[in-house]
Amino acid sequence: MSDRQIEVGVFLVLIGLVLVLGFGAARWRAPADPHSLEEWGVGGRSFGNWVTWFLIGGSMYSAYTFIAVPALTYGVGAIGYFAVPFAIITTPMTFLFTTRAWSVSRRHGFVTLSEFVHARFGSRGLGAAVAVTGIVATMPYVAVQLLALQAVLRTVGFGGEWPLLAAVTVVSICTFRSGLRAPALLSVVKDVLMAWLLLTAVLMVAMYGGWDHAFQQSAEHFAATPNPGDGLLLPPTGHLGFLTLVIGSALAIFAYPHALVGMLAAKDRATVRRNAAALPIYCMALALMALLGFFALSRGVTPVDGDLNTVVPRLIHEYFPSWSAGIAYAGLSVAALIPAAVMSIAAANAFTRSLFRPYLRPDASPAVEARVSRWVSLLVKFGAAALILAVDPTFSVDLQLIGGVIILQTIPAVFVGLLTGWFHRAALLAGLFTGLAVGLWMLYDIPEQDGTGHFGGSSWELSNGSSVYVGILALIANLIVTVAGTLILRATGNPGGVDATHPDDYLADAGDAKLKRLDGLIDGLPRRGAVTVDGRGEHTPSHAHRPPVRSSLD
Repeated sequence: MSDRQIEVGVFLVLIGLVLVLGFGAARWRAPADPHSLEEWGVGGRSFGNWVTWFLIGGSMYSAYTFIAVPALTYGVGAIGYFAVPFAIITTPMTFLFTTRAWSVSRRHGFVTLSEFVHARFGSRGLGAAVAVTGIVATMPYVAVQLLALQAVLRTVGFGGEWPLLAAVTVVSICTFRSGLRAPALLSVVKDVLMAWLLLTAVLMVAMYGGWDHAFQQSAEHFAATPNPGDGLLLPPTGHLGFLTLVIGSALAIFAYPHALVGMLAAKDRATVRRNAAALPIYCMALALMALLGFFALSRGVTPVDGDLNTVVPRLIHEYFPSWSAGIAYAGLSVAALIPAAVMSIAAANAFTRSLFRPYLRPDASPAVEARVSRWVSLLVKFGAAALILAVDPTFSVDLQLIGGVIILQTIPAVFVGLLTGWFHRAALLAGLFTGLAVGLWMLYDIPEQDGTGHFGGSSWELSNGSSVYVGILALIANLIVTVAGTLILRATGNPGGVDATHPDDYLADAGDAKLKRLDGLIDGLPRRGAVTVDGRGEHTPSHAHRPPVRSSLD
């Protein structure tokens, strides 16, 4: 067999095994009644430390990490390294905000941040606006994952559109059947495969001159290009853009609907805190993958048809042993499919809980909610596939950054809302629409690299040659309108919404008698014959029937 045949063979065998595992995930820790959004959308809120760890890593450190970031360092150099500091400063934010979000969501039965916003500020319209914003922002993020998958498939030899559509179809069926359990189970496989890729990459760099040689060759390459903004070091005019990009990305990442799904699936508050504290381990993998862009540049790796997203797959093809390349291709593919699945689930949950049930079917049963979310998750995946067929970004990171501009406008309602309910609901709506309008106008006005067209990036050029991430400017406009509007409305005696949450809700933990919870689950498994404490403080058998968890807004 030729090297190419071995590559493709190993790749196809591993992908086949992964898909079989995905289909079988519906039977993994199967609940007595799987037909509810609690079970399909957040895994019954029952995942323990290890499952939560792999799920968060699988959904947050995705193909964006392993393909798009190295493509950016390959293309423009140091600016592509913005992903590393933003991932690092995200950790303390996660520790603070997601623990509070987990507690209030667990006590009230929320599965989305938009439900929390509805309860916090007493505004169904504000909750719906946050949900729509999150869904729209998620679409380009899903597209980034599919672009990465397409790059792998092209490198393997499966060109055209049909392999991508076939892969999306299969993973959609897995998600439709198994819900969050499928990406949770496959995340374990993904981390094993990616650990192999990283180990092989380290050995490969050591065999071909080490990082010193890679940096030297890359510096010479960037010095010969006409672009004054690229290089191993940021130009003097690039510092502001880099800083605002880091801050904006760090704020945005956990405002996405999918970012909270893995945390809400955790069985208790301690699991959330442990996983938040351990996230810097993934930052090491991210830093190494970003450096591979420089190594590929130093070795003269040429992307397929000029598509920079194929840089890492091409590097694997040229320098990995053929059997190891097949393993790496499978790992990259799974790293694209898992986040796409989790993102589509999160977007579907937001639609069902903040749009479908409040406005279309207030009396929807848990089974109806789950069924609607299943179908909406399919629409999200295929909508993202249509998006990438319609656009051809030079850097797929731009798609995610544009989505970040949009999702940043939910920060006052979501993140600040977790700390205080002072903002007025009408002011939050006005600020959200102002931020979106400013952000989209600025994005539209950014030309392509050739100076023509629109939506050419996410950095706004200043008169002194510096640039600023558009999301930060739009968020500033949002906050100005929100704060000013709140002061005016409160000064004129305009009443705000009724806050349905209580300060104690943000500190609630598993075992709290006030929690709306499912059966007594330990890491997803019912303890038959054991006793638990129900919402009234009475001891009942864990196998006894209990009504499905519903939002406090029912």
